[in-house]
Amino acid sequence: MPTPEQIRQQMEMLTADLVGLSLCDRQNFPSLRDLGHGCYEVGIGERGNVSYALKNVPYHDIYVELDRTQTYNLRMLDGALIQMMYRFRDNQVESHRLAFFPSPFLDEFQNNPEIYLEDEIYAEVIMKNIVPFPLRFDFDCRDEIVVEVEHPKSHLTLGQYQNCRIPVSAPLTPYHFLGFILRNFYNTAYHTFSTKISSFSEVFNISITDSEMELLYVQIPTQARLQSRKS
Repeated sequence: MPTPEQIRQQMEMLTADLVGLSLCDRQNFPSLRDLGHGCYEVGIGERGNVSYALKNVPYHDIYVELDRTQTYNLRMLDGALIQMMYRFRDNQVESHRLAFFPSPFLDEFQNNPEIYLEDEIYAEVIMKNIVPFPLRFDFDCRDEIVVEVEHPKSHLTLGQYQNCRIPVSAPLTPYHFLGFILRNFYNTAYHTFSTKISSFSEVFNISITDSEMELLYVQIPTQARLQSRKS
């Protein structure tokens, strides 16, 4: 089970990797804050208003506000914003918010694809049929939040749909989240640079219930699965 400091270190090293590989052009290195009473928060400091991303306003406006206030850990070269925030209580993860906000302004890339053909980071965004949409991996284990099946502890939300909560088997580490983003949305860059990106073995414990496993759900690496592979 990763500690708050281990999560901070993952975020810091991965941020440095992506900056060093020129996959992002702006970044906020993670902060670790002691909130008292055994609570710690790993995130992006005091920048911006994270809750703005949940407001019922056009996605264009959400993106512009997050970009303007630099409410992100990473800003990719194509303008996509990545957020990673964790809260721990007594060294146990209590919640996380891992979000990907692709830029709604892809006209420059799609109208002038010849400019970007040689750059791996743009290979997936120069196609005119690309439709940018946000996604978010949330985790919250508080009793007042969790409703089995309807509001799983760990879930994936696509496109800001209010009731889209696809069950996820466990909380995600920064390493697995960024790997998911790079592999699926920057695949050319991922295959080019994956061996130059730091890897981490720490994982969180499984959180999905039996009832949620009867639905279509997202399986992510957990300690039990990693140990079974080794045996």
